[in-house]
Amino acid sequence: MNYQETCEYLFCQMPMFERQGASGYKEGLANTKALDEHFGHPHKAYKTIHVAGTNGKGSCSHSIAAILQTAGYKVGLYTSPHLVDFSERIRINGKPIEEEYVTEFVEKEKAFFEPLHPSFFEVTTALAFKYFKDKQVDIAVIEVGLGGRLDCTNIISPILSVITNISFDHTQFLGDTLAKIASEKAGIIKIGTRTIIGEANDETRPVFEEKAREMNAPIVFAEDNPHNDAASLMTDLRGNYQHKNVNTILTAIENLTKLNITEEHIKTGLANVCKLTGLKGRWQTLCEKPLTICDTGHNLAGWEYLSHQIAEQECERTHIVFGMVDDKDIDGVMSLLPRKAIYYFTKADTHRAVASEKLLEKGRSAGLTAEAYHSVEQAYKAAVLNANANDFIFIGGSNYVVADLLKNCF
Repeated sequence: MNYQETCEYLFCQMPMFERQGASGYKEGLANTKALDEHFGHPHKAYKTIHVAGTNGKGSCSHSIAAILQTAGYKVGLYTSPHLVDFSERIRINGKPIEEEYVTEFVEKEKAFFEPLHPSFFEVTTALAFKYFKDKQVDIAVIEVGLGGRLDCTNIISPILSVITNISFDHTQFLGDTLAKIASEKAGIIKIGTRTIIGEANDETRPVFEEKAREMNAPIVFAEDNPHNDAASLMTDLRGNYQHKNVNTILTAIENLTKLNITEEHIKTGLANVCKLTGLKGRWQTLCEKPLTICDTGHNLAGWEYLSHQIAEQECERTHIVFGMVDDKDIDGVMSLLPRKAIYYFTKADTHRAVASEKLLEKGRSAGLTAEAYHSVEQAYKAAVLNANANDFIFIGGSNYVVADLLKNCF
């Protein structure tokens, strides 16, 4: 198999939550432990930082990696999902995993892992952990895929755990209250390992405190000690929601006491996150005239920030290309969408996407000016055709909408 055939094999032959939803989710760590043992526990060959949370875990993971890179460390970065290419998930100092490594790994190891009937994420995690060992990274930043307690990344013994925040998402797996969701995320808290909590409330804070006591783990709530310099530090991630992320990141960095990280490393790393790590889709500018922005914010908590930032744009008219997947709070997000905008409802290329006609029905019922389009590319081109140089175009609502946009239009 060549690289593209290998990727299709991984996407299509294994259960994949990102494409299939609930049917692609495999609970439990049995396969992960079998794979880990087969490869000789590769994650033990380097230091790790574990990052969980409902929103912001991707931005925080990339930002921490950028700072560590700037400080001179060889840094592995494992995140999900990818937007354009599979290789985005596994990086070292911002460089994606080599296509040859992926194909050779699958060709050599599929005889072992196929009988396990593993999920896509289980195999991908094993690939990442082995790759980082083979390439001799100093430290790897590992983003949780879903939840925490039963996520297959949760076999690592990190030097620091980070939980960004808790809000309602993936409730069919993680629970229908914030306390239940927090309990699943708190599953990454390890014995004696310092844990940073970015944001908490009266419902989630006791959950984290109890788990930390149980694990005899020092716990730091970033909100309790806000960094006065957080607002003044420039990050190239421009979303309004990044302000709280920066405070979490700074708290995490200052608790990496055994690493040599200076203020200059922090400043330079934060200012160059996208350049250093390849991060895309976080209030990303695609065009200046008309100003065109995409963002992967995809749930209610994310849109509480995005809706305000979109409304703040100084422009003649706002055009919003919008799609969602079926396990999100569609009505909740729809209630937050700016009313003074022209909507281009669309369906991303995934089985989980909500039909554009359904979004159109909901949007028009809410009084929105809207039309439906059968692809992201079609919707985006319609927005461009209707916009003038002083308008504003936003594309988002789902990772998959942004992914389709970047693949097909840029």
